[in-house]
Amino acid sequence: MSVPIPDLRVRALNSHAIRSESDYVLYWMVANRRLRWNFSLDRAVHWAKELKKPLLILEALRTDYRWASDRLHRFVIEGMCDNASARLPAGVRYYPYVEPKQGAGRGLVAALARRAAVIVSDDFPCFFLPRMLEAAARRANVRFEAVDSNGLLPLRATDRVFTLAHSFRRFLQKELLPHLRQSPRAEPLAGLKLPKHSALPDDIEQRWPAATPAGLQLPESLYGSLEIDHQVRPASMKGGSEAADRRLQAFVEGKLKRYADDRNQPEQDVPSGLSPYLHFGHISAHEIWDRLTRHEKWTESCVAEKPSGSAEGWWGMSGPAEGFADQLLTWRELGYNMCWQQEYDTYESLPDWARVTMEEHEGDKRPYLYSIEEFERAETHDPLWNAAQRQLVREGLIHNYLRMLWGKKIYEWSANGRDALETMIHLNNKYAVDGRNPNSYSGIGWVLGRYDRAWGPERKIFGKLRYMTSENTAKKVRVKRYLETYSAAGPPGLTRVACDGGPNRSIHSFGAKLARTER
Repeated sequence: MSVPIPDLRVRALNSHAIRSESDYVLYWMVANRRLRWNFSLDRAVHWAKELKKPLLILEALRTDYRWASDRLHRFVIEGMCDNASARLPAGVRYYPYVEPKQGAGRGLVAALARRAAVIVSDDFPCFFLPRMLEAAARRANVRFEAVDSNGLLPLRATDRVFTLAHSFRRFLQKELLPHLRQSPRAEPLAGLKLPKHSALPDDIEQRWPAATPAGLQLPESLYGSLEIDHQVRPASMKGGSEAADRRLQAFVEGKLKRYADDRNQPEQDVPSGLSPYLHFGHISAHEIWDRLTRHEKWTESCVAEKPSGSAEGWWGMSGPAEGFADQLLTWRELGYNMCWQQEYDTYESLPDWARVTMEEHEGDKRPYLYSIEEFERAETHDPLWNAAQRQLVREGLIHNYLRMLWGKKIYEWSANGRDALETMIHLNNKYAVDGRNPNSYSGIGWVLGRYDRAWGPERKIFGKLRYMTSENTAKKVRVKRYLETYSAAGPPGLTRVACDGGPNRSIHSFGAKLARTER
């Protein structure tokens, strides 16, 4: 029996009809790059069973997206390798395509669409994906659907853009429970019986050859010669659903109990580390929620009677679990709520009060002004900021707490808010594995007043924006080992690069000052 997909999660991108005489159902996997817990795959399976057609799953990787690099390509290809290794029913074919040069993949989706009974894809509200799907749907002469499998709350469950986390949290506490009862299948392909695939035409297979299992197991053989940024090297974290599952298990069974106390400590490896896998669709928010609630032995009866908007106490879980649930539900879903409804990456999309206060203080003298290149090379006077930037460049992430400081200092050391926004977006999207995501834009926007309020007393440069300093940060969290690990020389034991003058000249004295602050 087919699993019903909530109507709120399905959008028709064109007005064409289903072609029941065609060869297969096509699922074009662009954001939910997984074979489990996926409403898009559920929808494709539904149509395949309804129409008694084989299912063709296309997962393609193009080269011409902005910030394309070894880091991002490798992470995606590792996920493709997991998908290619899965045991699929006879009527399901997985077709991984890695574009060998810019433009080589042009026409593939259109060619497959001509033989499709219906096309299903992923309704992701950010980056270039919405425009890509809309263009493909206009060219297709068959029904083309986009399915929302982004989060626990359907994107279109509300048409209100929430401006504060408290009001959004209160909304979730009132409205989310019915949506939690509508979950994608954990194993949508299990036991599936569909007609066998006939071979694709030779002109398709030859012009756009699928990546081989051997090639996917050696990602560099696929991306090493591409016209992408080879200076941004792969991150140490491995991509794919299997790595995501291991990370989730390690978090729930080990780190979760320390989450409430230590998640803000840069020297403690407590955060879940799941955001890159969520961004690339290697894991589902539904699966994370399922694992968390089973660990907590949670049921709906645990929920408080009245919505409070509070981050704690409403779910009836342990303190660490409630803290993590608030990140997964409130803060993650808040960015998606914004991105599908309005501009999210422009200066004009920031709150009126924030733009007013930044513009009123635009003429204030900055203590330092750095170019985007100096920021990128971590060439500021501030060792803690430099350490955070080096972590981003080396590892593809910044510890969550220091990410806030990272952004605030970029604003303070930029000529104006527009320049700061451009710098943050560029550095985050170029280096962060979880960049180019609604959460990236909501976090960057928070630095410049989004989801925040006006603060007092009013300060130079910041005006009414929330203010942060490295010294105060070092009073709240321990950073001594963090500074050593992400110094210019790297972890202790490596030769430290000498700095005679220049923007890093104060690294030793400032690092010592921060260490004294900790004590």
